[in-house]
Amino acid sequence: MGENFEMVAKTLFGFEDLLEKELTQLGAQHVKKGVRSVSFLGDKGFMYKANLGLRTAIKILKPIKSFTVNSEQELYNKMYAMNWSDYLKPTGTLAIDATIHSDLFTHSLFIAQKSKDAIVDKFRDTTGQRPNVDLKFPDLKVNVRIDRNQCTISLDSSGDSLHKRGYKLATNIAPINEVLAAGLIMMSGWDGQSDFMDPMCGSGTMLIEAAMIACNIPPNLMRKEFAFERWEDWDVDLFEKIEASLLNKTRDFHYNIIGYDKAPSAVKKAQENVKNAQLEDFITVKHEDFFKTQKGGENKLHMVFNPPYGERLNIDLQEFYKSIGDTLKQNYPNTDSWFITSNMEALKHVGLRPSRKIQLFNAKLDSRLVKYEIYAGSKKGKYMK
Repeated sequence: MGENFEMVAKTLFGFEDLLEKELTQLGAQHVKKGVRSVSFLGDKGFMYKANLGLRTAIKILKPIKSFTVNSEQELYNKMYAMNWSDYLKPTGTLAIDATIHSDLFTHSLFIAQKSKDAIVDKFRDTTGQRPNVDLKFPDLKVNVRIDRNQCTISLDSSGDSLHKRGYKLATNIAPINEVLAAGLIMMSGWDGQSDFMDPMCGSGTMLIEAAMIACNIPPNLMRKEFAFERWEDWDVDLFEKIEASLLNKTRDFHYNIIGYDKAPSAVKKAQENVKNAQLEDFITVKHEDFFKTQKGGENKLHMVFNPPYGERLNIDLQEFYKSIGDTLKQNYPNTDSWFITSNMEALKHVGLRPSRKIQLFNAKLDSRLVKYEIYAGSKKGKYMK
């Protein structure tokens, strides 16, 4: 195998522990948690494996240089001094992405522009040719991160955010991010050993992520492209070997995954996405109003969903959340119900006491993932058995 190098997997706030565990289980070395990120060591094959197999990562970055910077000119000079021909042909294309946490530098677009100038000027001065910028499908995507006066230059091995799994043909008005959906399901402790339900399934993201977790299917198998496929050292044979080894670890699933939505258009979209993900054997989507349904059978049910927050949908939230509580209490015994919301006021109207409450962000919305345990029979009866 090749040499190990440092990589950084980026994630959402609150998912650092999940990602750390995922990386450890995949076989990463020297795994170290940061804020919205986890760093680790691995070789080229592991970089392919991380992109294919991590459910809670948004990007896998490969740092290639770190230095201090105290001015834009110093950034330009130090980037110009790097040997960019190791990573890109003079006729290639590039894109720069900059993130900044600094009082010295305040404008990420300007930093990206300055970085691009340094790389382009270096090629022009040494070869007489210059790479062009291509924001959509660059041959090389460079990440520039400045924290105070520490600058890290990384190659972005993923390209598009890893939440773009490739199975979604259709979405509804407020689709949940696939990485967020996978993280919520993992956080809820679902292990594929019971039936699973999303009673407000929208375009089916939660259902598909749940099925992939249950069957241990790598989440990013259906992606059209990763950025590393355009790198100078792209090894298609190694990639296919890694892909086959991950597919070898899939497992059977012997329960049901059920999705309800009261909008026929959402049901149709969910069914299309499930079919596209080739998971129709495991997932059933029905046109139902959750508030008029009840649980089938006495077995344990695991429920994870993303109810409307009132941000984009015009509903009476207090009444809506009260109906969630009433439906769970009256019609769904022996159910562990988890959902995420950013509306803390509406949450008070559920009328049940949550047994867990975890702070997360849905996009930029400060949210809570809450768990309600609905017992079979009375709670007292449960402990007297």
